[in-house]
Amino acid sequence: MVNDNVYDNALMELRRGIILLAVLSELRQEGYGYSVLRALSQKGMDIEQGTLYPLLRRLESQGLLESAWRVEDERPRRYYRTSPAGIDLLERLTIEWKRMVETIDQMLPGIGEQNGK
Repeated sequence: MVNDNVYDNALMELRRGIILLAVLSELRQEGYGYSVLRALSQKGMDIEQGTLYPLLRRLESQGLLESAWRVEDERPRRYYRTSPAGIDLLERLTIEWKRMVETIDQMLPGIGEQNGK
């Protein structure tokens, strides 16, 4: 039986790339940090603030997101949107993602269905 630490580390590695795809996809429509957290959570993907905000800054510094400060409800918020370069990356990674899922599905038939999982 694999120990929980090994599992947690493997899961974190697996989620890292998926979170990138999810954020680029979600920000095709403009949003601010908390709205992204809430929208992804409603879709079944919970992300910690400590993961999202550094990712937003990194993606912006790489030219994959654009941002602007706006004041709404008397609060300044930084709104993000996927840039044209980010859309290009999202489209290319989505094609690769679908290929990988198809391949993995072929490699792992029935796994998880054993032992009532």
